Amino acid sequence: MEGLALLPFAKLPKLAAIPSSNNYNINNTNGFLSHRPHRTRCFRFRTSFFSKPQDLPLPQHQQQQQQQQQVTVNPNCVSGDSIRQRFLHFYASRGHSLLPSASLVPDDPTVLLTIAGMLQFKPIFLGKVPRQVPCAATAQRCIRTNDIDNVGLTSRHHTFFEMLGNFSFGDYFKKQAILWAWELSTSEFGLPPDRLWISVYEDDDEAFQLWSDEIGVPVERIKRLGEEDNFWTSGVTGPCGPCSEIYYDFHPERGYADADLNDDTRFIEFYNLVFMQYNKKDDGSLEPLKQKNIDTGLGLERMARILQQVPNNYETDLIFPIIEEASKLANVSYGIADDQTKRNLKIIGDHMRAIVFLISDGVVPSNVGRGYVVRRLIRRVARTGRLLGIKGDSRGDLEGAFLPIIAEKVVELSTHIEADVKNKAPRIFEELKREELRFVQTLERGEKLLEEKLADALSSAERNGTVPCMAGEDVFLLYDTYGYPMEITKEVAEERGVSIDMDGFDIEMEKQRRQSQAAHNTVKLAIENGENIAENVPDTEFIGYDRLHCKAMIESLMVNGNPAVQVSEGSNVEVLLNKTPFYAESGGQIGDHGFLYISEGDNQPKAVVEIIDVQKSLGNIFVHKGTVQKGVVEVGKEVEAAVDMKLRQRAKVHHTATHLLQTALKKVIGQETSQAGSLVAFDRLRFDFNFHRPLHDTELAEIEVLINGWIEDATLLQTKVMPLTDAKSAGAIAMFGEKYGEEVRVVEIPGVSMELCGGTHVNNTSEIRGFKIISEQGIASGIRRIEAVAGEAFIEYINARDFYLKQLCSTLKAKPEEVTTRVENLLEELRAVRNENSAVRAKAAVYKASVIASKTLLVGNSKQYRVLVECFDDVDADSLKSAAEYLLETLTDPAAVVLGSCPGEGKVSLVAAFSPGVVDQGIQAGKFIGQIAKLCGGGGGGRPNFAQAGGRKPENLSSALDKARSELMATLCEKGN
Repeated sequence: MEGLALLPFAKLPKLAAIPSSNNYNINNTNGFLSHRPHRTRCFRFRTSFFSKPQDLPLPQHQQQQQQQQQVTVNPNCVSGDSIRQRFLHFYASRGHSLLPSASLVPDDPTVLLTIAGMLQFKPIFLGKVPRQVPCAATAQRCIRTNDIDNVGLTSRHHTFFEMLGNFSFGDYFKKQAILWAWELSTSEFGLPPDRLWISVYEDDDEAFQLWSDEIGVPVERIKRLGEEDNFWTSGVTGPCGPCSEIYYDFHPERGYADADLNDDTRFIEFYNLVFMQYNKKDDGSLEPLKQKNIDTGLGLERMARILQQVPNNYETDLIFPIIEEASKLANVSYGIADDQTKRNLKIIGDHMRAIVFLISDGVVPSNVGRGYVVRRLIRRVARTGRLLGIKGDSRGDLEGAFLPIIAEKVVELSTHIEADVKNKAPRIFEELKREELRFVQTLERGEKLLEEKLADALSSAERNGTVPCMAGEDVFLLYDTYGYPMEITKEVAEERGVSIDMDGFDIEMEKQRRQSQAAHNTVKLAIENGENIAENVPDTEFIGYDRLHCKAMIESLMVNGNPAVQVSEGSNVEVLLNKTPFYAESGGQIGDHGFLYISEGDNQPKAVVEIIDVQKSLGNIFVHKGTVQKGVVEVGKEVEAAVDMKLRQRAKVHHTATHLLQTALKKVIGQETSQAGSLVAFDRLRFDFNFHRPLHDTELAEIEVLINGWIEDATLLQTKVMPLTDAKSAGAIAMFGEKYGEEVRVVEIPGVSMELCGGTHVNNTSEIRGFKIISEQGIASGIRRIEAVAGEAFIEYINARDFYLKQLCSTLKAKPEEVTTRVENLLEELRAVRNENSAVRAKAAVYKASVIASKTLLVGNSKQYRVLVECFDDVDADSLKSAAEYLLETLTDPAAVVLGSCPGEGKVSLVAAFSPGVVDQGIQAGKFIGQIAKLCGGGGGGRPNFAQAGGRKPENLSSALDKARSELMATLCEKGN
């Protein structure tokens, strides 16, 4: 233990140590209250102190950070919040910068949601951006849905969890990480050393030696595991390295023999240390990284379970208050509930945390991507609540929603996780209420259909002696029509002993399936071709706020992603300059257009490159994308970089107008609305925002009046660079999807808006000239989109509309103010003609029906059933319906009529009309015609006595009608006998 004696301990009393005994139901003997899950908890400790060993002096940068970062910690508390706080304090006192949790919506195209604490540091680990600090500590909110089926079944699986992590970016490495991890576990949190086991990678002798010799862990409690368990890789290539894990032993009395760290009944892994020391090359070989990094993760919920001495993570104070709230609504007692009831309550406790934080971070329920994840969780909670007996809001309103009530408890517990959740609570509650009630509206119908499909599968399996299986197309019908997530259908089916045809479901829903499974559960890092460029090319100096042209040096050229020394006329090229006036696409604003000129004598251009896009890459390197229009460009040459002034002005106008639009929206529809995306282009602006309904015309008009009023005010804009904390304190709004450093640029329109923004803007609002909304529409559930024009694009839009109106007036021979009335009259005349035409077609179909009525077949032992199945060629669906109704009325009860037609190319119409006497025999028109329509590549349904369907394969209509005829005759013959 010699190594520990040299470590700088925090100047804090430690927590009382957990006893080595495995008797966890102790009453006050060690400061813990006995575990009573049905009561409000209180975790108390006796205070003990220890002397501080001799400190080693910290590096200078760590001494400065330690002075700057002060965290107040209550040493007598073992709540989940205090564990988080103590972890951060521990590493802050050892020179780590405390950084905030990243959003659950990552700025990374390879993952759908934030699934690990290291994700926000991925560019640093790749070497794409320089480190801002040498080492850091975070408490990161994470979402993983790959373990959703295990939620509530095991003691430790969650969809939402917090990962406490300490990270080193080339600062300290393996030895220091291991020493601090042990000190945190045993001294700070008081875990008994004889309860801790260690895993290391099978070939990592260095880590084994550190744990054994430096820390003093007996070799019997150090397990060497293989690559699958203890070697972390980011992908096929890229940074990788061995890892080491610390496990807590709940049953040390079982001894060392045959101990299996994967035994969940005995062990729980709570701390993982990744030693990122290699780069995996294309051929699979490993080479040492120039900068070795540390990436760790300590599961907050797992540590809380250990310290609070409860049987599972759900019964910690991080989750159990939510379970208690659900128990009250369901009128059940968790402490005496059966296992299935407890599992259902755990599902609600877990999922509600994920749901609240996802919505808080801007994810809105939908059928794609992140929206599908949160919708699936919401609907699983809604169904689980019904299984527990929760009706309505459980407070007397049977038409109400219970999710917002439970969400109130989640928000209450969120203060120390993310303080901003409380400010967003009204929007979260409204979204939950709307989504739950929407689901409940179709839930009963869906449950009834699901029950029918499961019964069909079970009876079919019994008849055929096969394994019960639900058709994939039925699963898709439940998903598409009734809003049933496939996973819930699968879960219910498995409860009944029925499997589902996933292949069939995938065929029916390939696009949606691909989007819903887009959430990767591995963070992929890969060192790309750009690594060498990043080492040789410095960040680009951007001067484009004040200047639109400058002289610059060509630092590098790339063609098709590969470095080049020179590029000839006609070739596409990517140019990296030492400085540039070109704005690179970010914050929703597209990149500048313009030209690069290489001059020779008399200022005549020797070479010209037309720039059509500018992107940021590898941190802050601007990549100018274009085509060599003339001559040859070479690395090291001086160029004149010139931005297209007119296009830049258009972008500036639209960007400032976007800020005005956000302020106007908040004033008109409410402060709770927030940005969900944007585009600032030369020809228009686009603004996505959270809102649950379409905007009324009066609201859109009010927004335009506000914005045009601010434009008329001719207000001078102010831009400042200030610390991020100061900007937020001043009330600056962060732009959606942007990442900010410690210093930020603030764009203020005095008296109107203040936002963090790195984009280009007008100097005075009068430059915008005018603003007009051209469309407002929904793009996803709870997400609206406004497109608008301003400045020159506004003038062009007005002129174009004026031209079209003049043409319309000329065609209609009407004045502008008379156009609406004239068009309405024409439409009324057209409707009258169409109705008349439809009536004629219906009469013709009825006449044809009267002619073919003689083809009716008599079926049954007494010939009592009348069956007529015929094709009506190209009759439209409405006329086919009229014909079927006529025939059913003409033929006496009992009668069955099935008609089909091909009203257009690639179209099939079908109709089934059954009299009461046929329906009484258990033959329903809706089910019957739906099966026939499938033969024509379609589907449909309706009431038991009347139903319509359609299809896309006219060539199959004849055989489909033959099958309808034979099935009706066979069934009615059987019934008639």
